[in-house]
Formats: sequence, structure tokens, C-alpha cells
Amino acid sequence: MNPTAPRAAAATRAAVVPLTPARRRAVVLLLVAALALVLLLVGAGSADAAPTPPEQPAAPTAPVDPGGSAGDTVSVDINGVNGTPSSSIVVLLAITLLSVVPALLLMMTSFTKIFVVLALTRNALGLQGVPPNQVIAGLALFLSLFIMAPVVGDVNELGVQPYLAGQLTFTQAVDVGSGPLRDFMLDHTRESDLALITRAADQPNPESPEAVPMLTLIPAFMLSELRAAFIIGFVVFVPFLVIDIVVSSALMSMGMMMLPPVMVSLPFKLLLFVLVDGWGLVVTALIGSYMGGG
Repeated sequence: MNPTAPRAAAATRAAVVPLTPARRRAVVLLLVAALALVLLLVGAGSADAAPTPPEQPAAPTAPVDPGGSAGDTVSVDINGVNGTPSSSIVVLLAITLLSVVPALLLMMTSFTKIFVVLALTRNALGLQGVPPNQVIAGLALFLSLFIMAPVVGDVNELGVQPYLAGQLTFTQAVDVGSGPLRDFMLDHTRESDLALITRAADQPNPESPEAVPMLTLIPAFMLSELRAAFIIGFVVFVPFLVIDIVVSSALMSMGMMMLPPVMVSLPFKLLLFVLVDGWGLVVTALIGSYMGGG
């Protein structure tokens, strides 16, 4: 018996390794991957061998007449239903009007005259901060609204409402609506002030009040208002000036020159102003100056 035979059989059994389930799955995955790689290489070779011819470009579309009925059009309408202005336009005009309201209030209404008169009355009393500017401005504003109420009503009736109803264009509404405001300013503007502004602008004299341009009427109206305000302020100052003179003379005769006369005259001026109902007289005079036409 060959002694090397058992050794060879043992080595052969040691070289043969049994396949476990995990090893079987790994071998199957390797085979599938190799098969997929071969298919990709075959497909790539066939695609390179037979290239696809390029497609012919499509013919351009013929242009369409923009004035014709074909095709969609884009339009923006500023008018709403039945020719009335759209809400967006109305809101835009309202915001624009709010931005110029302070200038219109100062230049084309009675606000400036009333504010100046009330401020002069406060200075005549010798009070520097009482009542404050906010109170005077508020009182002047509401008095201006009271005085200008008929004019504003006419502007609304003649210009604003027809425009919102679609009966007038914006330009027509401005021309018609400015008529009552022009009449108000002409009634309270002196001819000499109109002539002054006309000569300063080197313009010919207007043939009629209706021919006066607004750029000439507005500054002339402001000059007339300031003149009337200073006249009323002078009348208000006179009685308080008399009180100051009497108090100063009395203090000098008593040798009390170190005592400020304002401290002594202020209570007497306040007493006089309250007894004669000074604020009521001033407000009545201001309203009467407009209701009387000058």
C-alpha cells in the first residue's frame, strides 16, 4: 500500500470548500452584474454602428395682422361699468388729492386768514404758548370747513359726482368743479392785488374776471387774505395796547419800575377778553368777513 495516498486524499478534501447560502448569493450577483455589463457593451456598439439621422426643422409660423381679429390682444381700460371710472383710478386720484390737500388748504381757502388772526389775538394777550399752535390750527381748520362748506358742496355737485357717474371726463370735471372755488377767491380778492400780480408776471390785463388765470388769482387771493388778517389783528391789538400803556404809566408813577408791566397787565387783559367774550367776537368777525363778501 502506498503511504502517500491518504495524504493526497486529505489534501483534496481540504481544498474543496463547501458553498454556504451567503456565498451562493454573492456568486449569483456577480453573474448578474457580468451579464448586464455584456448587454450594455453590445447595445452601445449597435448604437454606434447605426446613428439616427437628424430631423428636419419645422417651418416658421406666418405672422398675423395685429389689427385683425385673429390672435389674442391685451388692453387696459380705465373706465368701469357704463363709462364710470374704475375703482383703481378713483383710489389713485384720492391718494393724489390727499397729498396736495395742505397746499390747497393754505392757498385757496380761508384757513390762512383765520390762523393769522387767531395767532395775532394770542400775541395781543401777551400769551406765547397758550393756546398752543395745534389748538389754533384745529380751530382754524374747522372754521374753514364751516365757511367753505357751500363751495365744497358746489364742487362736489358740479364736478365730482358727474365724473364718478361717467357723465364728464376728468379734464371736464376739473374745469367745471374749479368754477365755485374760482368765484369764491374772486369775491375776496382786491383788484389792486390782481393788478399787482399781473404786472409782476408781465401779463396783459384780463378782460373779465372769468379770464383771470388761476396762477394769477391764487397769489393775489393770498395777498388779500393776509392784508385783511393784519387789519383785524390791528383792531384786536388796540384795546390791549391801551391796557399796557395805562399799567406802565401807573407803575412808573408809583416808582415800581423794576416790576415788569406784563405781569400786572396780563390779568386785566384776560379779564377784559373774557368779559367781552373775545373769542366769540373774533370768530364772528372772521365768519362775517366771508359771509358779507369781503
